Amino acid sequence: MTFVSPAPASDAPLLRESMGSITVLTLNRPAARNSLSEALLRALEVEMIAIAADRSVHVVVLAANGPAFSAGHDLKELTSRRSDPDGGRAYFTHIMTLCSAVMQQIVRLPQPVIAAVHGTATAAGCQLVATCDLAIASTAARFATPGVNIGLFCSTPMVALSRNVAPKQAMELLLTGDAISADDAVRIGLVNRVVAPGTEREAALALAHRIAAKSRHVIKIGKAAFYRQIDMDLAQAYDYAAETMADNMMTRDAAEGISAFIEKRKPQWEDR
Repeated sequence: MTFVSPAPASDAPLLRESMGSITVLTLNRPAARNSLSEALLRALEVEMIAIAADRSVHVVVLAANGPAFSAGHDLKELTSRRSDPDGGRAYFTHIMTLCSAVMQQIVRLPQPVIAAVHGTATAAGCQLVATCDLAIASTAARFATPGVNIGLFCSTPMVALSRNVAPKQAMELLLTGDAISADDAVRIGLVNRVVAPGTEREAALALAHRIAAKSRHVIKIGKAAFYRQIDMDLAQAYDYAAETMADNMMTRDAAEGISAFIEKRKPQWEDR
Protein backbone atom coordinates (compact mmCIF):
# COMPACT_ATOMS: atom_id res chain seq x y z
CA MET A 1 0.00 0.00 0.00
CA THR A 2 1.34 3.42 -0.91
CA PHE A 3 0.29 6.55 0.94
CA VAL A 4 0.28 9.77 -1.03
CA SER A 5 0.98 12.76 1.23
CA PRO A 6 -1.43 15.70 1.02
CA ALA A 7 -0.33 18.51 -1.24
CA PRO A 8 2.08 20.71 0.75
CA ALA A 9 0.97 23.97 -0.90
CA SER A 10 -1.96 24.58 1.44
CA ASP A 11 -1.52 27.04 4.30
CA ALA A 12 -4.51 25.57 6.11
CA PRO A 13 -3.65 24.39 9.63
CA LEU A 14 -5.46 21.10 8.97
CA LEU A 15 -5.61 19.10 5.74
CA ARG A 16 -8.25 16.53 4.87
CA GLU A 17 -7.89 13.75 2.33
CA SER A 18 -10.43 11.06 1.45
CA MET A 19 -9.24 7.57 0.61
CA GLY A 20 -12.44 5.67 -0.03
CA SER A 21 -14.04 5.00 3.35
CA ILE A 22 -10.99 6.34 5.20
CA THR A 23 -10.40 10.02 5.93
CA VAL A 24 -6.90 11.29 6.72
CA LEU A 25 -6.62 14.48 8.76
CA THR A 26 -3.13 15.99 8.76
CA LEU A 27 -1.95 18.60 11.24
CA ASN A 28 -0.30 21.19 9.02
CA ARG A 29 1.67 23.70 11.11
CA PRO A 30 5.13 22.18 10.60
CA ALA A 31 7.03 25.40 11.32
CA ALA A 32 5.29 25.59 14.71
CA ARG A 33 5.76 21.86 15.36
CA ASN A 34 2.01 21.45 14.87
CA SER A 35 1.24 23.22 18.12
CA LEU A 36 -2.48 23.34 18.80
CA SER A 37 -3.29 26.95 18.01
CA GLU A 38 -6.83 28.22 18.28
CA ALA A 39 -7.13 28.02 14.48
CA LEU A 40 -5.99 24.40 14.43
CA LEU A 41 -8.33 23.44 17.27
CA ARG A 42 -11.22 25.15 15.48
CA ALA A 43 -10.36 23.30 12.27
CA LEU A 44 -10.36 19.98 14.13
CA GLU A 45 -13.69 20.88 15.70
CA VAL A 46 -15.25 21.64 12.31
CA GLU A 47 -13.92 18.47 10.69
CA MET A 48 -15.07 16.26 13.58
CA ILE A 49 -18.60 17.62 13.25
CA ALA A 50 -18.56 16.99 9.48
CA ILE A 51 -17.06 13.49 9.79
CA ALA A 52 -19.54 12.44 12.49
CA ALA A 53 -22.39 13.13 10.06
CA ASP A 54 -20.68 11.55 7.03
CA ARG A 55 -21.80 7.94 6.61
CA SER A 56 -19.21 7.39 3.89
CA VAL A 57 -16.38 7.72 6.43
CA HIS A 58 -15.65 4.52 8.33
CA VAL A 59 -12.26 5.29 9.91
CA VAL A 60 -10.15 8.41 10.51
CA VAL A 61 -6.35 8.54 10.48
CA LEU A 62 -4.79 11.52 12.25
CA ALA A 63 -1.28 12.36 11.04
CA ALA A 64 1.01 15.38 10.90
CA ASN A 65 3.39 17.20 8.56
CA GLY A 66 6.86 18.32 9.56
CA PRO A 67 9.36 17.05 12.15
CA ALA A 68 6.92 16.73 15.09
CA PHE A 69 3.51 15.20 15.56
CA SER A 70 2.46 17.98 17.92
CA ALA A 71 4.24 20.08 20.53
CA GLY A 72 1.03 20.76 22.44
CA HIS A 73 -0.52 24.16 23.02
CA ASP A 74 0.83 27.17 21.16
CA LEU A 75 2.66 28.85 24.04
CA LYS A 76 3.48 31.95 22.00
CA GLU A 77 -0.20 32.46 21.22
CA LEU A 78 -1.10 32.00 24.88
CA THR A 79 1.66 34.26 26.17
CA SER A 80 0.61 37.05 23.79
CA ARG A 81 -2.64 37.36 25.76
CA ARG A 82 -0.94 38.22 29.07
CA SER A 83 -1.39 41.86 28.07
CA ASP A 84 -5.19 41.45 28.18
CA PRO A 85 -6.91 43.41 30.97
CA ASP A 86 -7.41 40.21 32.96
CA GLY A 87 -3.86 38.98 32.34
CA GLY A 88 -5.13 36.46 29.80
CA ARG A 89 -7.25 34.38 32.17
CA ALA A 90 -10.41 34.45 30.03
CA TYR A 91 -8.47 33.46 26.91
CA PHE A 92 -6.56 30.72 28.71
CA THR A 93 -9.86 29.29 29.96
CA HIS A 94 -11.32 29.56 26.45
CA ILE A 95 -8.43 27.66 24.84
CA MET A 96 -8.29 24.91 27.48
CA THR A 97 -12.06 24.47 27.24
CA LEU A 98 -11.93 24.38 23.43
CA CYS A 99 -9.12 21.82 23.47
CA SER A 100 -10.99 19.67 25.99
CA ALA A 101 -14.10 19.83 23.80
CA VAL A 102 -12.15 18.69 20.73
CA MET A 103 -10.68 15.76 22.67
CA GLN A 104 -14.16 14.72 23.73
CA GLN A 105 -15.37 15.03 20.14
CA ILE A 106 -12.78 12.43 19.14
CA VAL A 107 -14.01 10.06 21.82
CA ARG A 108 -17.66 10.60 20.84
CA LEU A 109 -16.99 10.32 17.11
CA PRO A 110 -18.84 7.29 15.68
CA GLN A 111 -15.77 6.34 13.67
CA PRO A 112 -12.52 5.02 15.20
CA VAL A 113 -9.58 7.46 15.07
CA ILE A 114 -6.03 6.16 14.58
CA ALA A 115 -3.05 8.39 15.33
CA ALA A 116 0.00 7.97 13.06
CA VAL A 117 2.86 9.41 15.12
CA HIS A 118 6.20 10.03 13.44
CA GLY A 119 7.94 12.49 15.77
CA THR A 120 7.52 14.03 19.19
CA ALA A 121 4.10 14.26 20.80
CA THR A 122 4.32 16.41 23.89
CA ALA A 123 1.88 17.98 26.37
CA ALA A 124 -1.47 18.43 24.55
CA GLY A 125 0.11 16.59 21.60
CA CYS A 126 0.57 13.56 23.85
CA GLN A 127 -3.00 14.14 25.05
CA LEU A 128 -4.14 13.98 21.43
CA VAL A 129 -2.43 10.60 20.93
CA ALA A 130 -3.89 9.26 24.17
CA THR A 131 -7.35 10.46 23.13
CA CYS A 132 -7.31 8.65 19.78
CA ASP A 133 -8.80 5.16 19.85
CA LEU A 134 -5.65 3.58 18.43
CA ALA A 135 -2.11 4.77 17.77
CA ILE A 136 0.75 3.63 15.54
CA ALA A 137 4.16 5.16 16.26
CA SER A 138 7.46 5.34 14.45
CA THR A 139 10.48 4.11 16.38
CA ALA A 140 11.63 7.74 16.19
CA ALA A 141 8.56 9.01 18.07
CA ARG A 142 8.87 10.39 21.59
CA PHE A 143 6.16 11.16 24.13
CA ALA A 144 6.13 13.50 27.10
CA THR A 145 4.00 15.70 29.33
CA PRO A 146 6.73 18.24 30.15
CA GLY A 147 4.61 21.09 31.47
CA VAL A 148 6.07 20.67 34.95
CA ASN A 149 9.43 21.82 33.53
CA ILE A 150 8.00 25.26 32.66
CA GLY A 151 5.73 25.71 35.64
CA LEU A 152 2.57 24.56 33.85
CA PHE A 153 1.47 21.12 35.06
CA CYS A 154 -0.14 19.11 32.25
CA SER A 155 -3.53 18.89 33.94
CA THR A 156 -5.69 18.50 30.84
CA PRO A 157 -3.30 16.01 29.15
CA MET A 158 -3.46 14.13 32.47
CA VAL A 159 -7.14 13.33 31.85
CA ALA A 160 -6.50 11.37 28.65
CA LEU A 161 -3.18 9.95 29.83
CA SER A 162 -4.59 8.59 33.10
CA ARG A 163 -7.33 6.82 31.15
CA ASN A 164 -4.82 5.05 28.92
CA VAL A 165 -1.94 3.96 31.12
CA ALA A 166 -1.47 2.71 34.68
CA PRO A 167 -1.64 5.43 37.36
CA LYS A 168 1.99 5.16 38.43
CA GLN A 169 3.19 5.31 34.81
CA ALA A 170 1.03 8.38 34.18
CA MET A 171 2.21 10.05 37.37
CA GLU A 172 5.87 9.51 36.49
CA LEU A 173 5.39 11.17 33.11
CA LEU A 174 3.47 14.06 34.66
CA LEU A 175 5.78 14.63 37.65
CA THR A 176 9.12 14.33 35.85
CA GLY A 177 8.29 15.74 32.42
CA ASP A 178 10.67 13.14 31.00
CA ALA A 179 10.23 11.89 27.45
CA ILE A 180 9.74 8.21 26.75
CA SER A 181 10.54 6.22 23.63
CA ALA A 182 8.00 4.66 21.31
CA ASP A 183 8.92 1.24 22.70
CA ASP A 184 8.15 2.44 26.22
CA ALA A 185 4.91 3.98 24.96
CA VAL A 186 3.88 0.53 23.72
CA ARG A 187 4.94 -1.06 27.00
CA ILE A 188 2.72 1.23 29.07
CA GLY A 189 -0.22 1.06 26.64
CA LEU A 190 -0.08 4.56 25.18
CA VAL A 191 0.31 3.26 21.61
CA ASN A 192 -0.58 -0.02 19.95
CA ARG A 193 2.57 -0.79 18.02
CA VAL A 194 5.84 0.61 16.73
CA VAL A 195 6.96 0.56 13.11
CA ALA A 196 9.99 1.65 11.11
CA PRO A 197 10.38 5.41 10.56
CA GLY A 198 8.50 6.60 7.51
CA THR A 199 6.01 3.72 7.57
CA GLU A 200 3.69 4.90 10.34
CA ARG A 201 1.05 6.37 8.01
CA GLU A 202 1.08 3.27 5.84
CA ALA A 203 0.73 1.07 8.94
CA ALA A 204 -2.09 3.24 10.27
CA LEU A 205 -3.86 3.06 6.91
CA ALA A 206 -3.46 -0.72 6.80
CA LEU A 207 -5.09 -0.94 10.22
CA ALA A 208 -7.78 1.51 9.10
CA HIS A 209 -8.59 -0.64 6.07
CA ARG A 210 -8.98 -3.72 8.28
CA ILE A 211 -11.47 -1.86 10.48
CA ALA A 212 -13.24 -0.23 7.52
CA ALA A 213 -14.03 -3.69 6.15
CA LYS A 214 -16.36 -4.27 9.11
CA SER A 215 -19.90 -2.95 9.50
CA ARG A 216 -19.74 0.79 10.17
CA HIS A 217 -22.93 0.57 12.21
CA VAL A 218 -21.57 -2.19 14.43
CA ILE A 219 -18.26 -0.36 14.94
CA LYS A 220 -20.26 2.71 15.97
CA ILE A 221 -22.17 0.66 18.54
CA GLY A 222 -18.98 -0.90 19.87
CA LYS A 223 -16.97 2.30 20.20
CA ALA A 224 -19.76 4.09 22.06
CA ALA A 225 -20.26 1.11 24.37
CA PHE A 226 -16.54 0.83 25.12
CA TYR A 227 -16.26 4.37 26.42
CA ARG A 228 -19.58 4.29 28.25
CA GLN A 229 -18.94 1.08 30.20
CA ILE A 230 -15.34 1.81 31.14
CA ASP A 231 -16.26 4.09 34.05
CA MET A 232 -19.08 1.87 35.37
CA ASP A 233 -18.70 -0.60 38.19
CA LEU A 234 -18.52 -4.26 37.16
CA ALA A 235 -22.20 -5.12 37.60
CA GLN A 236 -23.38 -1.97 35.83
CA ALA A 237 -20.94 -2.58 32.99
CA TYR A 238 -22.20 -6.12 32.44
CA ASP A 239 -25.85 -5.03 32.59
CA TYR A 240 -25.18 -2.29 30.06
CA ALA A 241 -23.09 -4.56 27.80
CA ALA A 242 -25.73 -7.30 27.87
CA GLU A 243 -28.42 -4.84 26.81
CA THR A 244 -26.12 -3.43 24.12
CA MET A 245 -25.45 -6.90 22.71
CA ALA A 246 -29.16 -7.69 22.66
CA ASP A 247 -29.81 -4.47 20.76
CA ASN A 248 -26.88 -5.27 18.44
CA MET A 249 -28.37 -8.72 17.73
CA MET A 250 -31.47 -6.99 16.36
CA THR A 251 -29.51 -5.10 13.71
CA ARG A 252 -29.54 -6.14 10.08
CA ASP A 253 -25.74 -6.50 9.95
CA ALA A 254 -25.64 -8.85 12.95
CA ALA A 255 -28.19 -11.10 11.28
CA GLU A 256 -26.21 -10.97 8.02
CA GLY A 257 -22.86 -11.50 9.70
CA ILE A 258 -24.00 -14.51 11.70
CA SER A 259 -25.69 -16.04 8.64
CA ALA A 260 -22.54 -15.50 6.58
CA PHE A 261 -20.43 -17.17 9.30
CA ILE A 262 -22.73 -20.19 9.43
CA GLU A 263 -22.89 -20.40 5.63
CA LYS A 264 -19.11 -19.89 5.30
CA ARG A 265 -19.36 -16.86 3.02
CA LYS A 266 -18.29 -13.23 3.13
CA PRO A 267 -20.88 -10.93 4.76
CA GLN A 268 -22.46 -8.12 2.78
CA TRP A 269 -22.74 -5.18 5.15
CA GLU A 270 -25.47 -2.58 4.79
CA ASP A 271 -24.36 -0.58 7.87
CA ARG A 272 -27.67 -0.95 9.67
